[in-house]
Amino acid sequence: MKLFVDTGDIEEVRRAAAWGILDGVTTNPTLIAKAGKGFKETVLAICEAVPGGDISAEVVATDYDTMLKEATEIASWHPQIVVKVPLIEPGIRLVSTLADRGIRTNVTLVFSVGQALMAAKAGATYISNFVGRVDDLADDGMAAVGDTVDMVNTYGFASEVLVASVRHPLHVTQAIQVGAHVSTMPFKIMEMLFKHPLTDIGLKRFLDDWNAAGLKIG
Repeated sequence: MKLFVDTGDIEEVRRAAAWGILDGVTTNPTLIAKAGKGFKETVLAICEAVPGGDISAEVVATDYDTMLKEATEIASWHPQIVVKVPLIEPGIRLVSTLADRGIRTNVTLVFSVGQALMAAKAGATYISNFVGRVDDLADDGMAAVGDTVDMVNTYGFASEVLVASVRHPLHVTQAIQVGAHVSTMPFKIMEMLFKHPLTDIGLKRFLDDWNAAGLKIG
């Protein structure tokens, strides 16, 4: 499964990239605004920090003509860019147009398998199924992810299922269990994947025993 970090903070991207396990970055208008720098400037810096990674950058218009203009502009900035498009009627039309032009897309704000089907049929590169926001409504967000994975596999769509709105490491485990292709998460959640109390206990014991024996390497 690919691991993306969901952020507009270039320093978080650089830290995650340094681990050597980062496959891409997702951004959205909120994250870009929070970063406090220019949109193009931020996206290009992220591309530079993650060579070869897929970097999602989102259009902000909601009418087809303006969305197409924005998408064409954004896609021209760098070959790593994946244009992020909301699942609305003009958005699905846009995804179909961009697919015909060879421009990769990430359809966002997907909450049901029916929505995911439209994205897949339009030619989306990634389908972003949101989990945490559904869980907040006392529903099972991962169920829709599983349904989408099954739908993509059953009908042979080329789209990859991307688990978004990840709130804790268990979401990542569940994404693996249902066969999702990608999980994107805030940097703090990615950091938490390192953590396990038995790892900390085991490492302390190893180091205590090593130091007590007065051993050295080399």
